[in-house]
Amino acid sequence: MTTTENPPEVSALEVRNPADHTLVGIVPDMDPDAVAAMAERLRGAQPAWAAMTPAARAKYLLRWLDWIVDNQDRILGLVHREAGKSWGDAQIELLVCMEVINYYAKHGEEFLADETRRPHGPASLTKNLRIRYQPYQLVGIITPWNYPLGMPMMDIPGALMAGAAVLSKPSEETPLAWAEVVRGWNEEIGAPPVLGCASGRGGTGAAVVDAVDMVQFTGSTATGRRIGMRCAERLIPVSLELGGKDAMIVLSDAPLQRAIRGAIWGGLFNAGQSCIAVERIYVEAPIYDEFVTGLVDQVNTLRQGHDQQGSFTAEFGAMATENQMEIVERHVADAVTKGARVLTGGRRAEHGLFYPPTILVDVDHTMLCMREETFGPLLPIMKVRDEDEAVRLANDSPYGLASSVWTSSPQRAERVGTRIEAGGVNINNAMINVFQFPLPMGGWKQSGLGHRFGGPNGVRKFCRQQAFVSEKVHLETETHWYPYSRRKARVTAAVLRLVEMNDWRRRLGLRAR
Repeated sequence: MTTTENPPEVSALEVRNPADHTLVGIVPDMDPDAVAAMAERLRGAQPAWAAMTPAARAKYLLRWLDWIVDNQDRILGLVHREAGKSWGDAQIELLVCMEVINYYAKHGEEFLADETRRPHGPASLTKNLRIRYQPYQLVGIITPWNYPLGMPMMDIPGALMAGAAVLSKPSEETPLAWAEVVRGWNEEIGAPPVLGCASGRGGTGAAVVDAVDMVQFTGSTATGRRIGMRCAERLIPVSLELGGKDAMIVLSDAPLQRAIRGAIWGGLFNAGQSCIAVERIYVEAPIYDEFVTGLVDQVNTLRQGHDQQGSFTAEFGAMATENQMEIVERHVADAVTKGARVLTGGRRAEHGLFYPPTILVDVDHTMLCMREETFGPLLPIMKVRDEDEAVRLANDSPYGLASSVWTSSPQRAERVGTRIEAGGVNINNAMINVFQFPLPMGGWKQSGLGHRFGGPNGVRKFCRQQAFVSEKVHLETETHWYPYSRRKARVTAAVLRLVEMNDWRRRLGLRAR
């Protein structure tokens, strides 16, 4: 007699729009066994994927991009609703897909080509020296909720181009758009099954870390530290892009209108929910009043809301989570208690997770809004005497992700920018360094470990370097092989002195006077 057992129940996650709390979709909350099973399937498919040429893998990436663009309204609609974004902010994520996929599809073959090295001394004169790049079999990529499509797209095309299989884990707050894009890879374009999406809460992410050979994590410093410790226990490499508290330095000769618009874009895009957002502004005294007045005037013209898909009637939308809203409220309340003034905004909306653009003045470094990552639409401004004070305050932070300097003088830009302790410096621009894929994108201090981009690094970071040595001249033996003898030792010593020493007395084996 046979019996049919009921299949195990799978926990589910509801995804709701933070703008109005409507249900957007449901995804499974995968347990460790489900993650492990997905990891094994991906590992099984990876060798054939790695055996393809980079050009062949690039064709699948470009086919994937075509499918994403052909289905952009549905995909960006998910981004728009699950994150509560404005429609305009959601559009930027498609740009990331286009830029990243095209960059690595174009350069992947070049970045993965063997590198040759010249001989360095007698031991390598008869050798061919090469570096080969072999992919990790399974890479885990864990991304946050602020850019549901753009964040995974910053890393996954590079990993796929390298020849790795990828087990991705989107945030439980915003998993829908990414799950749909992964479905497109697996079901719509005929690609090999080397990309998986593990949806779920924190336990799912921990299971991903335990199942892969290398981890790329983007998120908070606290979570990144825990992931880094677990990777250290497993002796697997990890790349961490963590929190930021990016400083904007506005010098007395800054192009004022551009600086004001840059502060608005850099601080308020996506409701300020960017790791590279402008979170602190230091303005030299001669232009402080004019900068603040102009900033308030222009901020008051911004439209906030969750506009209809395709309407472009709002600049930015909602906060993604209640927890993030509470951080913004705590930072504002702390600043006001300690003497700061609110010039505009300062109180959450009655409905939905909306917090208006808020400008704070009379702030200092005793306040949380100048010390902790806010990740919200908050612009605290501090008057400084000169560029030295601005640099000192900008560097007075445990974070060092990106920064900006605003000046009409190339000399001042160079002088100030090189003194800032951050992984990225933008001159007369904000956040733009993250889109310059030939350059490294990573943080100093507590803002990260390793880099996401950097030309070849965006692919090679997902590979192991292999030293490959072959013979130029085929001999029956090597000088240093067994057996040893006095004669061989004398000849070897004489050759080594002649080639390796740096003065003729020692080269000829003469005694020092």
